Amino acid sequence: MFNATLPLLILAALLRPIAAEDDQGASRAFARYLAGMQYVHSWSPETIEIEASLPKLRKHGRLRAIRRITAAGDADYQVLEADGDRTVRQQVIARYLSAQMTAAEMPASSVAINLENYEFRYKGMVKLANTVAYIFQIKPHKKRQGLMNGELWLEGETGTAVRQSGYLVKSPSLFVKHVGFTRETVWNEGVAQMLLTHLSVDTRLVGLADLTVTESPLR
Repeated sequence: MFNATLPLLILAALLRPIAAEDDQGASRAFARYLAGMQYVHSWSPETIEIEASLPKLRKHGRLRAIRRITAAGDADYQVLEADGDRTVRQQVIARYLSAQMTAAEMPASSVAINLENYEFRYKGMVKLANTVAYIFQIKPHKKRQGLMNGELWLEGETGTAVRQSGYLVKSPSLFVKHVGFTRETVWNEGVAQMLLTHLSVDTRLVGLADLTVTESPLR
Protein backbone atom coordinates (compact mmCIF):
# COMPACT_ATOMS: atom_id res chain seq x y z
CA MET A 1 0.00 0.00 0.00
CA PHE A 2 1.24 3.51 -0.83
CA ASN A 3 2.52 5.45 2.17
CA ALA A 4 1.65 9.14 1.75
CA THR A 5 3.91 10.03 4.70
CA LEU A 6 7.06 9.11 2.78
CA PRO A 7 6.99 12.06 0.36
CA LEU A 8 6.42 14.44 3.29
CA LEU A 9 9.49 13.12 5.07
CA ILE A 10 11.55 13.38 1.90
CA LEU A 11 10.48 16.96 1.34
CA ALA A 12 11.23 17.89 4.93
CA ALA A 13 14.74 16.53 4.56
CA LEU A 14 15.59 17.79 1.07
CA LEU A 15 13.65 20.94 0.24
CA ARG A 16 14.85 24.46 0.77
CA PRO A 17 12.88 26.62 3.26
CA ILE A 18 9.58 27.69 1.72
CA ALA A 19 6.27 29.11 2.85
CA ALA A 20 4.09 26.71 4.83
CA GLU A 21 1.22 26.71 2.32
CA ASP A 22 3.68 26.22 -0.54
CA ASP A 23 5.30 23.33 1.36
CA GLN A 24 1.96 21.62 1.93
CA GLY A 25 0.87 22.05 -1.67
CA ALA A 26 4.14 20.67 -3.04
CA SER A 27 3.99 17.73 -0.62
CA ARG A 28 0.43 16.85 -1.62
CA ALA A 29 1.22 17.10 -5.33
CA PHE A 30 4.31 14.93 -4.88
CA ALA A 31 2.38 12.29 -2.92
CA ARG A 32 -0.39 12.19 -5.54
CA TYR A 33 2.19 11.91 -8.33
CA LEU A 34 3.79 8.85 -6.70
CA ALA A 35 0.42 7.29 -5.91
CA GLY A 36 -0.76 7.66 -9.51
CA MET A 37 2.35 6.43 -11.28
CA GLN A 38 0.75 3.09 -12.09
CA TYR A 39 -1.85 4.91 -14.18
CA VAL A 40 0.46 5.87 -17.03
CA HIS A 41 -1.37 6.84 -20.20
CA SER A 42 -1.22 4.31 -23.01
CA TRP A 43 -2.72 5.00 -26.40
CA SER A 44 -3.12 2.35 -29.05
CA PRO A 45 -3.80 3.19 -31.72
CA GLU A 46 -2.44 6.74 -31.68
CA THR A 47 -1.39 9.36 -34.19
CA ILE A 48 2.19 10.56 -34.24
CA GLU A 49 3.56 13.53 -36.15
CA ILE A 50 7.27 14.26 -36.39
CA GLU A 51 8.77 17.50 -37.70
CA ALA A 52 12.56 17.33 -38.02
CA SER A 53 15.32 19.58 -39.32
CA LEU A 54 19.08 19.81 -39.74
CA PRO A 55 19.66 23.56 -39.32
CA LYS A 56 23.30 23.44 -40.42
CA LEU A 57 22.32 21.81 -43.72
CA ARG A 58 19.02 23.72 -44.01
CA LYS A 59 17.09 20.49 -44.52
CA HIS A 60 13.62 19.60 -43.23
CA GLY A 61 11.40 16.53 -43.14
CA ARG A 62 8.05 15.41 -41.80
CA LEU A 63 6.22 12.19 -41.01
CA ARG A 64 2.64 11.50 -39.95
CA ALA A 65 1.63 7.98 -39.02
CA ILE A 66 -0.68 5.79 -36.97
CA ARG A 67 1.11 3.76 -34.34
CA ARG A 68 -0.37 0.53 -32.97
CA ILE A 69 1.05 -1.68 -30.25
CA THR A 70 0.87 -5.36 -31.14
CA ALA A 71 0.00 -8.18 -28.74
CA ALA A 72 3.74 -8.87 -28.44
CA GLY A 73 4.32 -5.27 -27.33
CA ASP A 74 5.96 -4.14 -30.58
CA ALA A 75 5.12 -0.87 -32.33
CA ASP A 76 3.61 -1.07 -35.81
CA TYR A 77 3.52 2.09 -37.93
CA GLN A 78 1.09 2.91 -40.73
CA VAL A 79 2.61 5.87 -42.57
CA LEU A 80 0.04 8.42 -43.72
CA GLU A 81 2.35 11.17 -44.98
CA ALA A 82 6.10 11.54 -45.44
CA ASP A 83 7.63 14.54 -47.17
CA GLY A 84 10.64 16.80 -47.13
CA ASP A 85 14.32 16.00 -47.46
CA ARG A 86 15.18 12.31 -47.74
CA THR A 87 18.29 12.63 -45.57
CA VAL A 88 16.24 14.06 -42.71
CA ARG A 89 13.62 11.32 -43.03
CA GLN A 90 16.18 8.51 -43.10
CA GLN A 91 18.92 9.81 -40.79
CA VAL A 92 16.81 11.71 -38.23
CA ILE A 93 13.17 10.57 -38.20
CA ALA A 94 13.84 6.88 -38.91
CA ARG A 95 16.63 6.81 -36.31
CA TYR A 96 14.33 8.43 -33.75
CA LEU A 97 11.67 5.78 -34.32
CA SER A 98 14.30 3.04 -34.06
CA ALA A 99 15.56 4.51 -30.78
CA GLN A 100 11.99 4.61 -29.47
CA MET A 101 11.52 0.92 -30.23
CA THR A 102 14.79 0.11 -28.46
CA ALA A 103 13.72 2.17 -25.45
CA ALA A 104 10.37 0.35 -25.34
CA GLU A 105 12.24 -2.90 -24.76
CA MET A 106 13.70 -1.57 -21.51
CA PRO A 107 11.80 -2.38 -18.28
CA ALA A 108 9.55 0.56 -17.43
CA SER A 109 10.73 0.44 -13.82
CA SER A 110 14.33 1.10 -14.88
CA VAL A 111 13.53 4.52 -16.38
CA ALA A 112 10.54 5.62 -14.28
CA ILE A 113 10.83 9.00 -12.57
CA ASN A 114 10.40 7.65 -9.06
CA LEU A 115 12.22 7.45 -5.74
CA GLU A 116 14.10 4.31 -6.73
CA ASN A 117 15.78 6.01 -9.70
CA TYR A 118 15.91 9.70 -8.77
CA GLU A 119 16.66 12.29 -6.14
CA PHE A 120 14.00 15.03 -5.91
CA ARG A 121 14.57 18.61 -4.75
CA TYR A 122 11.84 21.22 -4.68
CA LYS A 123 12.62 24.42 -6.62
CA GLY A 124 9.46 26.52 -6.55
CA MET A 125 6.00 27.13 -7.91
CA VAL A 126 4.88 28.50 -11.28
CA LYS A 127 1.44 29.72 -12.33
CA LEU A 128 -0.17 28.01 -15.31
CA ALA A 129 -3.32 29.04 -17.20
CA ASN A 130 -5.90 27.86 -14.65
CA THR A 131 -3.77 26.28 -11.96
CA VAL A 132 -0.25 26.09 -10.54
CA ALA A 133 2.60 23.65 -10.95
CA TYR A 134 5.32 22.68 -8.47
CA ILE A 135 8.80 22.34 -9.93
CA PHE A 136 11.15 19.61 -8.76
CA GLN A 137 14.77 19.24 -9.77
CA ILE A 138 15.48 15.59 -10.50
CA LYS A 139 18.83 13.85 -10.60
CA PRO A 140 19.35 10.11 -11.15
CA HIS A 141 21.03 8.05 -8.45
CA LYS A 142 23.15 6.38 -11.13
CA LYS A 143 24.28 7.41 -14.61
CA ARG A 144 22.27 4.88 -16.61
CA GLN A 145 20.80 4.61 -20.08
CA GLY A 146 17.39 6.25 -20.40
CA LEU A 147 17.68 8.50 -17.32
CA MET A 148 17.72 12.30 -17.35
CA ASN A 149 18.95 15.27 -15.36
CA GLY A 150 16.53 18.17 -15.25
CA GLU A 151 13.12 19.25 -13.98
CA LEU A 152 9.69 17.72 -13.36
CA TRP A 153 6.59 19.92 -13.11
CA LEU A 154 3.60 18.59 -11.18
CA GLU A 155 0.11 20.06 -11.45
CA GLY A 156 -0.92 21.39 -8.06
CA GLU A 157 -4.28 19.69 -7.53
CA THR A 158 -3.79 16.26 -9.10
CA GLY A 159 0.00 15.78 -8.98
CA THR A 160 0.04 14.80 -12.65
CA ALA A 161 3.27 15.43 -14.56
CA VAL A 162 2.68 18.28 -17.00
CA ARG A 163 6.27 18.98 -18.03
CA GLN A 164 9.68 17.28 -18.07
CA SER A 165 12.82 18.98 -19.32
CA GLY A 166 16.55 18.37 -19.21
CA TYR A 167 19.08 16.14 -20.91
CA LEU A 168 19.92 12.45 -21.03
CA VAL A 169 22.77 11.61 -18.64
CA LYS A 170 24.09 8.93 -20.99
CA SER A 171 24.28 9.19 -24.77
CA PRO A 172 22.16 6.58 -26.57
CA SER A 173 24.75 6.24 -29.37
CA LEU A 174 28.42 6.78 -30.20
CA PHE A 175 27.25 9.15 -32.93
CA VAL A 176 25.34 11.37 -30.49
CA LYS A 177 27.10 13.79 -28.15
CA HIS A 178 24.14 15.29 -26.30
CA VAL A 179 20.34 14.98 -26.17
CA GLY A 180 18.29 17.78 -24.64
CA PHE A 181 14.51 17.67 -24.50
CA THR A 182 11.29 19.15 -23.22
CA ARG A 183 8.13 17.04 -22.94
CA GLU A 184 4.73 18.50 -22.11
CA THR A 185 1.54 16.54 -21.45
CA VAL A 186 -1.85 18.14 -22.02
CA TRP A 187 -4.43 16.83 -19.55
CA ASN A 188 -8.21 17.25 -19.45
CA GLU A 189 -10.16 16.04 -16.41
CA GLY A 190 -7.41 13.62 -15.48
CA VAL A 191 -7.07 12.17 -19.00
CA ALA A 192 -3.95 12.75 -21.09
CA GLN A 193 -4.97 14.33 -24.42
CA MET A 194 -1.64 15.08 -26.09
CA LEU A 195 2.08 14.56 -25.61
CA LEU A 196 4.37 17.20 -27.14
CA THR A 197 8.12 16.56 -27.21
CA HIS A 198 10.92 18.84 -28.41
CA LEU A 199 14.37 17.29 -28.86
CA SER A 200 17.71 18.89 -29.61
CA VAL A 201 20.24 16.23 -30.61
CA ASP A 202 23.90 17.14 -31.06
CA THR A 203 25.30 14.57 -33.49
CA ARG A 204 28.89 13.90 -34.57
CA LEU A 205 28.02 13.51 -38.26
CA VAL A 206 25.52 16.20 -39.24
CA GLY A 207 25.62 18.64 -36.32
CA LEU A 208 22.46 19.69 -34.53
CA ALA A 209 19.16 17.91 -35.26
CA ASP A 210 15.87 19.37 -34.04
CA LEU A 211 12.70 17.32 -33.66
CA THR A 212 9.15 18.11 -32.58
CA VAL A 213 7.01 15.05 -31.87
CA THR A 214 3.25 15.27 -31.30
CA GLU A 215 1.39 12.20 -30.03
CA SER A 216 -2.34 11.88 -29.36
CA PRO A 217 -5.06 9.20 -29.29
CA LEU A 218 -6.41 8.25 -32.70
CA ARG A 219 -9.74 9.94 -33.18
